[in-house]
Amino acid sequence: MMAILNYLIFPGFLFSACIGLLAGWVDRKVTARIQYRVGPPWYQNFMDIAKLFTKEIIVPEGAKLTFLLAPFLGLLSSILVATILGKSLDINFSGFIGDLIVVLYLLTIPAIALIIGASSSQNPLASVGASREIKLVLAYELPFILSMITVIIKSGTVIQIGNILGHQFSAGSNIASFSGALAFVAVLFCVQAKLGFVPFDASEAEQEIMGGVLIEYSGMPLAIFKLTKAILLYTLPLFLIIMFMGKDVSPLFLIGKYILILVIIILIKNTNPRLRIDQALSFFWGPVTVIAAIALILAMLGL
Repeated sequence: MMAILNYLIFPGFLFSACIGLLAGWVDRKVTARIQYRVGPPWYQNFMDIAKLFTKEIIVPEGAKLTFLLAPFLGLLSSILVATILGKSLDINFSGFIGDLIVVLYLLTIPAIALIIGASSSQNPLASVGASREIKLVLAYELPFILSMITVIIKSGTVIQIGNILGHQFSAGSNIASFSGALAFVAVLFCVQAKLGFVPFDASEAEQEIMGGVLIEYSGMPLAIFKLTKAILLYTLPLFLIIMFMGKDVSPLFLIGKYILILVIIILIKNTNPRLRIDQALSFFWGPVTVIAAIALILAMLGL
């Protein structure tokens, strides 16, 4: 019963969705101020989701069953990540062997859900978006995994999130070392792509392919995809904090670190133009992978 409550309420679905929607409001508010606009009220994202749940669900002719199942796949995986990460901050939670590997797998599922849903819609523009999303996943997963291996090496070759946190309690945050700082920079760009934020939003690109992977979605399925992105806006910064800034995760410091990472993500989003898909591939397989590889080598050397 307690496990169900953890998954549905805290630190799972309800808590992570509320924090993610509020973080999305911060994103919209900061963006508006940069553009000399007032921006929406704090409850706007909640109202948008509620409104979408009341809208008609339109299924394209020829769409497969996976068109409607894909949004739930992404949502369930993001909630699982939020639950695992939230519980890992509890000193009485021992975790389970391989939970970091499980989290890494779960973090790829929202992108896979977008690909499956778009491919099932039979829309040419959605297919273009799905193709771009596939290429993005192939691009950013390599430096992302290399950076996580760096964290594992620096934490004494453990793959339990609780043990990684414990190592940072005693030895200091991973980001305080040269290799850890480089790995953090590489992962930060990967997180930007996992969120589908500018400059890595080519799979949606409203001005170009009119939403791409989401072009055929409406009503509740669209709301679920937006909820998934909101939850990721909570879980991915939290993941960065746990992996790289785990020296002190008391509530006050945790909130401060989360806001810091959120601000960095928003600034990157608002100060860069969208990259073409070939530019994104070159960026991740070039400079970002090089940075992640250097971080890995330095970690192996004990730096």
